[in-house]
This record gives sequence, C-alpha cells and structure tokens, in this order.
Amino acid sequence: MIKLGVNIDHIATLRQARREGVPSVVEAALVCEKAGAYGITVHLREDRRHIQDYDAYNLREILKIKLNLEIAVTEKVLGVALDVKPDSVCIVPEKREELTTEGGLDVKNNKKNLSSVVSKLRKSGIVVSIFIDPDIEQVSACSEVGADAVELHTGKYSLLFKESSSLLTKCKDELNRIAEASKEALKRNLILNVGHGLDYENVGQVCKIYGVNEFNIGFSIISKAIFNGLQKAVFDMKKLIEHNSNL
Repeated sequence: MIKLGVNIDHIATLRQARREGVPSVVEAALVCEKAGAYGITVHLREDRRHIQDYDAYNLREILKIKLNLEIAVTEKVLGVALDVKPDSVCIVPEKREELTTEGGLDVKNNKKNLSSVVSKLRKSGIVVSIFIDPDIEQVSACSEVGADAVELHTGKYSLLFKESSSLLTKCKDELNRIAEASKEALKRNLILNVGHGLDYENVGQVCKIYGVNEFNIGFSIISKAIFNGLQKAVFDMKKLIEHNSNL
C-alpha cells in the first residue's frame, strides 16, 4: 500500500502572514496524524519563509508518525537537521526567488559535495532521500552518493495534466518517464517516493506506477482543507491513493 506524507508548509505560510502563532503547525500535524497520514513533511528553507527552526524541533517531540524534513545543502540548515534528527531528510534544490521548488536536484554534477552531506546524515541515523527529476542518470547518481531513497519530481506531469484536461500524448510521455525512473530506482534498491503538484484529480495515474512507497502531497490538501477541513482533506486523499493503488 502506498503511504501518504502530508506537507504542511502552507499552514506556516498563513501563520507567518501575521506572526501571531496561529494557525499552529503542531496542531495541523496532529490533525493529519489523526486522519491517517503516514508522515509529516516540512521544508526548512534558508530564508525561513514559512517553517521555522522551532517547528522542526516541536514536531520531532510530539509526532508519533514519521517526520520528513526537506532541506537544501546549506551549513546552517544542515546543522538544524543533524540536531533535530528527523526520521528522514529529503535534500532539495532551492532558489530564494522561487515560489515553490521548480525542479529536481542535479546530483550527477554534484556528487562529491552530496556524498559528504549524505554520509553525515546517515551517520546520525537519518534516512536520506534526494529530490530529483525523473531521469535515469540522476537516479543512478543518487545511488552512487549513498542515498537511501529518491523522491521523483512530478511537477511537470501535474502541469501537463492541467493543460490537457486528459491524458494526452505529452502527459503520457511524462508518466512513462516517471515509470522508467522508478524502475531504475527499484533496480538500485532505492526507496521510491514521489511528489510535487499532485492533487485529487491527477494522483490516480501515478498510483499505478509499480513500486511507489510514499507520496508527499501538501498544497492541494491544504487548499481543500480551507473548505472541507484538514482531517477530511487528508482522509479523502488517503482513501483515493488506497483505491487507485489497489486497481
């Protein structure tokens, strides 16, 4: 069964708009936990635009489910990760001017630096994932730097799905690209996770890709929660994944 990790960054986005402590990131995480989420994902960005250091520490203390911390390779953020000791860390690319992560990390051309970072995290007992585009060479590079897992970027597929309103050629091609990268990950004994841009309409097709361990989904769940409530939004996504992965 494919697991659901819920990204709650945008609970913190709303909180930071007024910096008055509400809505609570911890409370949101507990609601997701109650709704059946397998894990919670937060991205501790260098500019601290939403998630703050204390959020990571507080979540580590209260969560009974998995805590996945997304970080870029910067000294200060890496230091927080090593101190918090989340269950897993997903290394992501990061640009200050971007609204959200725009693509996967170029592992192939940064092996030396990433090997050192992966080694430090794994020595602390942290499972290490790397966020990459669905590219076979990048998957291979993740294995070579010692990562435990990959998270395949589904953003391009998600955009194509919206543009086409149906699974037309380009969208199918991107799904096939994700599937081929998934095969390579499994071949190299990497844990296979996927995420970015997935929502209640497009997730079903990705559920059919063999070997997916976990989805990390955030924005669409938080958006639905505004109208339906967070517990129901998480529950509905979890049921949708379960249904489609059993087909």
